[in-house]
Amino acid sequence: MAVLFMLLLGLLPHVVCKASLVHHSRKICCIQCHVRDPLPISHDFYQPGDYVIGILVSHVLFREHSTNFSEEPSRMLTKEVIYLMPKNYQHVLALIFAVKEINENPTILPNVSLGFHICDKNYSPQKTFRGTMGLLSTRHKFIPNYKCDIQNNLIAVIGGLVPRTTINMATILNSYKIPQLTYGSFVPGMSDQTLLSCLYHMVPNESHQYTGIVQLLLHFRWTWVGLIVVGDENGERFLQAVVPMLSQNGICLAFIERTLKQAFDDEIRDLFLRWLKRFPALLKNKANVFVVYSVFPSMRQLRWLLHMTALESPIGKVWIVTAHWDFRSTTTERDHSIQPFHGAIAITVHSSKPLGFRNFLKHVNPSWAKNDGFIQDFWEQAFRCSLKNSSITESEKIKVGCTGEERLENLPGPLFEMNMTGYSYSIYSAVHAIAHALHAMYETKINHRTWVARGKLEPWNPQPWQLHLFLRTISFNNSDEETVHFDENREISAGFDVTNWITFSNKSFIRVRVGSLSPHAPAGKELIIQDEIIEWHRTFNQGLPISVCSDNCHPGYSRIKKEGEPFCCYDCMLCPEGKITDKRDMDVCMICPEDCYANPDHNQCIPKIISYLSYEDPLGISLASSACCFALSTVLVLGAFIKHQETPIVKANNRSLTYILLIALFLCFLCSLLFIGQPVKVTCLLRQTTFGIIFSVALSSVLAKTITVVLVFMATQPGSRLKKWMGKRLSIFIVLACSLLQTSICILWLSTSPPFPTMNMNTLNGTIIMECNEGSVFMFYCILGYMGFLAIFSLIVAFQARKLPDSFNEAKFITFSMLVFCSVWLSFIPTYLSTKGKYMVAVEVFSILASCAGLLGCIFSPKCYIIVMRPKLNTKERLMRKQ
Repeated sequence: MAVLFMLLLGLLPHVVCKASLVHHSRKICCIQCHVRDPLPISHDFYQPGDYVIGILVSHVLFREHSTNFSEEPSRMLTKEVIYLMPKNYQHVLALIFAVKEINENPTILPNVSLGFHICDKNYSPQKTFRGTMGLLSTRHKFIPNYKCDIQNNLIAVIGGLVPRTTINMATILNSYKIPQLTYGSFVPGMSDQTLLSCLYHMVPNESHQYTGIVQLLLHFRWTWVGLIVVGDENGERFLQAVVPMLSQNGICLAFIERTLKQAFDDEIRDLFLRWLKRFPALLKNKANVFVVYSVFPSMRQLRWLLHMTALESPIGKVWIVTAHWDFRSTTTERDHSIQPFHGAIAITVHSSKPLGFRNFLKHVNPSWAKNDGFIQDFWEQAFRCSLKNSSITESEKIKVGCTGEERLENLPGPLFEMNMTGYSYSIYSAVHAIAHALHAMYETKINHRTWVARGKLEPWNPQPWQLHLFLRTISFNNSDEETVHFDENREISAGFDVTNWITFSNKSFIRVRVGSLSPHAPAGKELIIQDEIIEWHRTFNQGLPISVCSDNCHPGYSRIKKEGEPFCCYDCMLCPEGKITDKRDMDVCMICPEDCYANPDHNQCIPKIISYLSYEDPLGISLASSACCFALSTVLVLGAFIKHQETPIVKANNRSLTYILLIALFLCFLCSLLFIGQPVKVTCLLRQTTFGIIFSVALSSVLAKTITVVLVFMATQPGSRLKKWMGKRLSIFIVLACSLLQTSICILWLSTSPPFPTMNMNTLNGTIIMECNEGSVFMFYCILGYMGFLAIFSLIVAFQARKLPDSFNEAKFITFSMLVFCSVWLSFIPTYLSTKGKYMVAVEVFSILASCAGLLGCIFSPKCYIIVMRPKLNTKERLMRKQ
């Protein structure tokens, strides 16, 4: 604190007070008070009252270096002039209107009137300290810390507009425990419970605007944006907070530009010119959205840049601005085009339309208030006229006199608005908050007033520090029926408005409220926006502007990052087979579920169709019909042989083996039906094993018949010992032995790794194959190999006996039938392995039918021909005739 007071002492005028008398009521006498005031207070506006509200406003009138541009941008002429910020004068009028409204309301503070003391100061810390101490001094005199003359009876202070001004004011006011209600920007860290414990915020925390900007960009899918910030500590704090948020939400920055934090002067002229040279290149950037975080006067530099650039070509961008830029202009910039800002989106301080405010503004004129230190300069510069007996400023060539009948509603929007702006509404609400808190204090104290000496009531003399308890708990509805109260952090429970700027050729504009930003909403739902009523810049033809580094990757494509570029810049690559993307700009292609497949465009997963060789399928119908026809043919052959069983041709080659072979072929034709239809557990178990065993019986019968033929001719030789092997026992033994070996293999297969039904989802795209998994492929090929062994052995034996002397040598037909059989199954293996799905099953069924039909046709068709068509040849003499 010692350091603080030493600093303040260096900023305050020297005060000497030799003696002072005891005060009586509010009047305080001071003998020989001498004040040296090196920094005179200008533009004061004082209105007396029982209790005074002090307000420190910024840039209603301010002295600055004016910049005039010649035909060549490199030539700038600067001179010191007084500028006017007409829109900031509305802050003053909002305060006056609120005080007038309260003083005329008999239900609030009866018998007590409010006054106000307004000071206009720039951003300079010295002037801020000076103006704040002026509010604490006597009327019209700057005598800090000395109670001389009539006091202002200050009850609360409103200000300032920017965080630096607010903190500088709070440094002093906190020492006096005077409530300070700030109507300007509120940045993180301004709620310090010790240093700024007397500070109340009429505007929500600035960090909520950061969240609103990010959600706004995400809402419109703008991922490639430019960022323009003020080049001071506020801008750096904004970058530190926003840049990580943008990156986390997939938004990239095309550039970051810092505006100059000072006004135009000789020191920064070269910096401005360098920025002017590269500014057109920024406007040609692919980014169509510019986020602007800046404060006055750096905003003026951006206005100058846009004004000078727009002279060459129209500028079509989407400007997203924070609440710091209330679209206000100085009187020297009234002729600047505002068309570049058509369609801009602004996050503004919440405002409303108090009843009577527009009518109040209509009665404002140069003579309306005697103590208004602003009205004369405001009127002259705003309307470009001269009041009687007023000096003409050098910055304006005023040629006509003011009539006093000019109307504020005729001023262009950037200079003055008839609707209450957000900052003005905050001042309006702050005055009402002070009044209601003072009223609550008054009602509390009026019930506890005590009698003092001489039978008089003790006067009510509230102190500013006593107002804190009531301010923190106050809750009321203003004239616009909006609830005003503070939370535990002394922040007003309000939000921000999202407005759309619509400009016109006559330099006017309107704000259209298109949404809101509520700090108290759930995370991710703070922003509510009606984008259907937003009017975009005319260059976008009212279509939604697109601001991306790379064109969107449509569904079916994934993003591939470009080397050396931000992550928002990418190429698009078609998803590989089996993968899709169903949204735009997806980084990774998704694999479809197993029961689905990717469509040709790779943007949708389609359910797979279930496939198996069914009886409804044309292929299944044809195979099943063929199997039944062949089975019926086998039955007919068997019937013919049974009917003519006593004929020589039936007896010639072992009648029992013939019957066994025909029955086995009949069963082989029928077992092919097990392969048709939906696979289930039973059919899977029986398919291959039944086929293997029955085929082994058929092949072993053929082998037994072949061996029998060979033995018959060999046994006829004199002295042959093979006669004892002749007979049915050998044939039965061969059939049983060969069949039992195959049966043993099948039993081993079923006991170790039996086949089972399964759904194959990966073999064919878009198809789920219902099939029988063989369990053990090795055992399956053992069965096929064993049958191949029997067939090849039968072929060899039959081939050796094909030239035996007989008119009806059956070995010839067996040889041919085995050639057909072996050809079918040798071609089966590569065909089986190369097909998929139901066609693999169809190949096996076809092989079964073809091989069985070969056996049936090659062995039995000649015999049936003789039995049915040539019965005269069916005699023993003809069969035993030598060739």
